[in-house]
Amino acid sequence: MSPESSAAAPAATPAPAPAALPVTWADAARGQAFDTWLAGIAAGHGLIPASLRLASADASARRYFRIDGTAGRSFILMDAPPPLEDVRPFVHVAGLIQAAGLHAPRVLEQDAATGFLLLDDLGDRLYLAALQSAEPAEADRLMRDALQALVQWQLKVDGSSLPPYDEALLRRELQLFPDWCVQREFGLTWTDKQQAAWDQVSQRLIDSALAQPRVAVHRDWMPRNLMIGTPNPGLLDFQDAVSGPITYDLASLLRDAFHSWEEEQELDWAIRWWQQAQQAGLPVDADFGEFWRQLEWMGLQRHLKILGIFCRLKHRDGKAAYSRDLPRFFRYATHVANRYAPLRPLLSLLEPLSGQAVQAGYTF
Repeated sequence: MSPESSAAAPAATPAPAPAALPVTWADAARGQAFDTWLAGIAAGHGLIPASLRLASADASARRYFRIDGTAGRSFILMDAPPPLEDVRPFVHVAGLIQAAGLHAPRVLEQDAATGFLLLDDLGDRLYLAALQSAEPAEADRLMRDALQALVQWQLKVDGSSLPPYDEALLRRELQLFPDWCVQREFGLTWTDKQQAAWDQVSQRLIDSALAQPRVAVHRDWMPRNLMIGTPNPGLLDFQDAVSGPITYDLASLLRDAFHSWEEEQELDWAIRWWQQAQQAGLPVDADFGEFWRQLEWMGLQRHLKILGIFCRLKHRDGKAAYSRDLPRFFRYATHVANRYAPLRPLLSLLEPLSGQAVQAGYTF
């Protein structure tokens, strides 16, 4: 899957589907290929084909099915149709995670040519749902587990075999904002002066990202991709992992696509992670103020990308529900751009869009 595909966006995580939803196939030949593959692996894992049901679908072409086993255990089957999807990165990163001692689905069976995988089932207790209803003490416990696991990920997941989060990728991601949010969603065309302001801010964000120490980057380390489990958390949606800036995953966790925290709480968790990272020997900046700036600038790059991706999901893929979260990202982006003088030229580009969003019925 290409780096700027939907799977690289927060929306890529499987969204819960109604329980026991039947499995249907738009392509009868693919359905037959799946049935043949399932029949070939069922006996070896004690699978009960009649129990097959849709577990979830995500913003890409992937689907996930749940199936019961004779020993009372359930499994997940991934349907990732080529050439739209490629399961090999998922298989590779799953192996890296297992070697790092973290909790993620094991790949039990695979057919890379057809895009079918049999995986461990980590259950259905998403961090996102738990955090949205948790008391502060429980939310803090869950987030501390996620912070500790992130330190372990960055220490022990070998990023040398992962694609680089290089300038070309950072720039392609940022370009999603003018292409899909500015032009397609809001129908605006920038003047030469506005384009120059965008180019200036984009380069500053790219330069900041490239100046950071490089580690393995999950690329969507957020509550919708974390499962409550033992050990906690379980990790999902890791196939787009890259080698890149050390602040990226922490920014994803603290400034989430679907749930926001007060900045005081963000700072508390960021300091805890920064202290743990220092103690573990990760190459974080010794000045927390500079580290926080790096994190905020990295988060802004991500949020501009997501604004573009959510609009692309609406206009290209017919998935308009994601656009309901545009105000969250306008708020994140405006907050950061206003705080740092080098980024303030972005404000004049954001204001016309956020104003139109309010008039269109989006709620800030």
